[in-house]
Amino acid sequence: MIEIIQEYWKSLLWTDGYRFTGVAITLWLLISSVVMGGILAVFLAIGRVSSNKFIQFPIWLFTYIFRGTPLYVQLLVFYSGMYTLEIVKGTELLNAFFRSGLNCTVLALTLNTCAYTTEIFAGAIRSVPAGEIEAARAYGFSSVKLYRCIILPSALRIALPAYSNEVILMLHSTALAFTATVPDLLKIARDINSAHLSAVHRVWHRRGALFNYLVCAD
Repeated sequence: MIEIIQEYWKSLLWTDGYRFTGVAITLWLLISSVVMGGILAVFLAIGRVSSNKFIQFPIWLFTYIFRGTPLYVQLLVFYSGMYTLEIVKGTELLNAFFRSGLNCTVLALTLNTCAYTTEIFAGAIRSVPAGEIEAARAYGFSSVKLYRCIILPSALRIALPAYSNEVILMLHSTALAFTATVPDLLKIARDINSAHLSAVHRVWHRRGALFNYLVCAD
């Protein structure tokens, strides 16, 4: 076990000599998806609580789809399904983007966490005390200033416990990245396990063959 750690510790932590791997990739997937998904979710949450049905319905549909389907399926759609579309193959930018397993994984994780975070933030916005909003309007706050100074700061404080759980769940979800051949911590661990398990199997096969030979010889 110690020999394996000494041989592969760099690959498990940050690089195999050619690219970033292991913990570095896992943290990159987590940070990039949480940051981009969180920023997008703030704007979508504002639209989610809007009284305008034409704004509210598309956002509700987006969150319904991405919260109601497994992340694994979403990842497969982006990694395997999107590249089969002619518009993707025929567009140089889309072709280059969806050809990368890392890009597809970040996109799937970002949209998934964005959907959950949107509902968390929307619920927090609805929970802001009406008295604070009425007081701000009495002082003549515009809608933009009302959200910037009153609603969003209060909503983010309210949403923090639920949002921290979402971040933890996203850390767990990064383990699915190996299905898109992304060299995250799980992928490197599986590769190490496969390499050394094969050697162990060969040893036990030889011992089994020798045992069978001795039994038959008797």
